[in-house]
Amino acid sequence: MTLLRDERLVAAFDHASRTYDTLVAANPGYHAHLRRSVRRLGLPGRGQGLRLLDLGCGTGASTAALRSVLPAADITAVDASAGMLRRAAAKPWADGVTFVHTSAERLSEAGVRGPYDAVFAAYLFRNVGDPDAVLAAVRGLLRPGGRLGVHEYTLRGRRADRAVWTLVCRGFVQPVATLLGDGPLYRHLWRSVVEFDTAGCFARRLGAAGFDRVRALPLPGWQTGIAHTFVARRAHGDREEA
Repeated sequence: MTLLRDERLVAAFDHASRTYDTLVAANPGYHAHLRRSVRRLGLPGRGQGLRLLDLGCGTGASTAALRSVLPAADITAVDASAGMLRRAAAKPWADGVTFVHTSAERLSEAGVRGPYDAVFAAYLFRNVGDPDAVLAAVRGLLRPGGRLGVHEYTLRGRRADRAVWTLVCRGFVQPVATLLGDGPLYRHLWRSVVEFDTAGCFARRLGAAGFDRVRALPLPGWQTGIAHTFVARRAHGDREEA
């Protein structure tokens, strides 16, 4: 099976948007882990005066995590899937949350402008065709000293981690998704993790993209060795880009 990319991947997410929340609700710790990753950004207080970009917001789970931890922040949430974004925007939100339909590769064309104090991306980078180009764009959107938080399935590199990931996907997620008519998407999601960077490789990718203070932090539960939070910073010495 080849990975889904671009329009095919967006169409698959559009179709899956109607049942996506139901499936992720069956994942123990899913929402708590997102909140943990947001807290790991180390942003001050309740987020008063901060501008945050939620890159690849899906149906809004990552947006809700940002809002829960940093309720006073101004949040721009973007996603390439119109179906996922409609589900996110239809949920009840307090003032200060804006949804934009665009891909991570076309932020400037959609009017998404920095500087942001932090960018948060959950389950995004293994699904883009050119993660280095997206990282470069993200770096340009951050103010000097701004934080990047990446919440991602990135295997630690042990055979046991890949085995657990495959067992969960093939034993539960894929059969349920196939019954719901979304088998191709969830087969892609399994393979996208197996073929993407290990945690160490992704941390090095962040460093090569010009971020400093890069940390790769494991998440607890069955996802230990499978999912990580990556926290990094745009160096204070960088000049802001126009």
